[in-house]
Amino acid sequence: MKKKITIVDYGSGNLLSAQQSFIKASNLSNIDAEIQISNDPTKLDNSTHVVLPGQGAFKTCMEGIKKIPGMQDRLCEFVKIKQRPFFGICVGMQLFADNSEENGNHQGFGWIGGTIKKLPSLETKLPHMGWNNIKVVNANSPIKPEENDYYFVHSYFFDCANRENVVAETKYGINFPSIVNKENVYGCQFHPEKSSAQGLNIIKNFINL
Repeated sequence: MKKKITIVDYGSGNLLSAQQSFIKASNLSNIDAEIQISNDPTKLDNSTHVVLPGQGAFKTCMEGIKKIPGMQDRLCEFVKIKQRPFFGICVGMQLFADNSEENGNHQGFGWIGGTIKKLPSLETKLPHMGWNNIKVVNANSPIKPEENDYYFVHSYFFDCANRENVVAETKYGINFPSIVNKENVYGCQFHPEKSSAQGLNIIKNFINL
């Protein structure tokens, strides 16, 4: 069956680099996939997979989604009612949380319980930027990440309410969740599209869901 993957364009995130990495991952695995970038909520209706990239501040990203009529409702329907595979990158992943403490208090989708909090900056400089390794804490995740180095750019982290939603952790001052998962929803704090072969591997495993 052909996979139809939609990368959501809501004015935030490195869309072309995400699209190129999804094309590359599907080609490497001989997966028949159509990968489109779209800001049209109706395109989600016949998508098999949806990707939500994100760069910048939580509030700006959330407002970008809300500015597109029907987008938030369609995203929630895709995740909660259709229960199809959904993937968030960086701030795209942070939007899964109940709320964020970045520049005030802002509400997220509430798909995975928890709060977005600032990384402690006493002994580390922010943003946390560059390559860092991940430690898998839940080996049962279908996206099967390798314990390897991945590319990070962020100052805030996902403080998950439930330990079972943490797939992998990374140490930067504290141990923070670098991959989260609940049911059909998956997210990476790092950028898999900028993380060499190990990043492509995660994308490939997501496309195969």
